[in-house]
Amino acid sequence: MKIAYVTDSGSGRSIDEQAADGIYSLPLQIMEGSNSYQDLETISQSSIISLLEQKKVMTTSQPSPGLITDLFENLKAQGVEMIVAVPICNGLSGTISTMNAIAADLGLQFLSFDTYTTASVENYLIHRIKQLNEEGHSPMEVSVSVENIISSCETIVIPGDLMHLARSGRLTASAARMATLLRITPILHLNRETAGKIDTYDKVISMRRAMKRVLEHMKEANLDENWHLTITHVNAIDLAETFYHQAQEMFPKAEMEILPLCSPVAVHVGIGSLCLQYFRKQ
Repeated sequence: MKIAYVTDSGSGRSIDEQAADGIYSLPLQIMEGSNSYQDLETISQSSIISLLEQKKVMTTSQPSPGLITDLFENLKAQGVEMIVAVPICNGLSGTISTMNAIAADLGLQFLSFDTYTTASVENYLIHRIKQLNEEGHSPMEVSVSVENIISSCETIVIPGDLMHLARSGRLTASAARMATLLRITPILHLNRETAGKIDTYDKVISMRRAMKRVLEHMKEANLDENWHLTITHVNAIDLAETFYHQAQEMFPKAEMEILPLCSPVAVHVGIGSLCLQYFRKQ
C-alpha cells in the first residue's frame, strides 16, 4: 500500500522543509483585519512578530479546504491509497475532521493521530510514524509507540502580555489590568487530560516564579535521556535561554532545544510568552 504522510504548519516547519523529509504539509491560515495569510508560506514568523509589536489582533484557522482537496487529489493521482496525518489537535482546530471528510469523498483511506496539542510533538510524531512504518514495524507496534508519546506529552504556556489576551478577547480588559497591576502570571497547559483544550494550571506572582513552578511540575516526569524538551518563545530569547539553563541543571540528561514558537500559537499568546513542551521519545 502506498502511504503519504501529512501534517500542517503547526509543526513549525514549512512545506519545503517537510518535503525534504518526504512529508507533505499544509499551511494553517492567519488573518489580520481583511488580510489572510498562509502560515510560513505567504507570511514569515518575523512578520508575525512585527504585527504583534504593533498590537495587531490576529486570528487563525485550519488549512484551506481547497488546499487540502488539491493535495489529496494530487496524492491519489500518484497512486497513494492511504493518508497518515498528524495535524494540529482537535481541541484547537477542526483540521482532522476536514481532512477525514475530504479523504472519504476521494475514496482514500485516512488514519489520523490527535496529539492533544501542536508544535514540536506534532513534527516529531509524523517523522517517527513514517520511520517506524519504513522500518517494517507492525501497525500494533506503531500504535503503541504513538500512544506512549502522546500520553507523556505536556504543553505549558506562560503568557507574557496579558493586555494582548484582552485585545484578542480571551481576557477582559479589567481582569488583564488587575492581573498586570498585581503581577499575576497565569500558567496554562494542554494535554490528553484537557482534551487538547487550553486550561489554567496555576497562577503565580511574576514570570520568574512561573518558570520555577513549571520546573517543579516537570519534576513529576523526571526527565532523563529518553525525554525531549522544547523551549519556545515569542520574541523572548533571553527568557528562553534562562529557562534552558535552569532546566539543563535540573535535567542534565534530557534532550533540549530552543525555538521560536510556531506562529499559529504565537498570535494568540503574544509577545514575551514562553511555551514549554516535553514528551517521552519512542
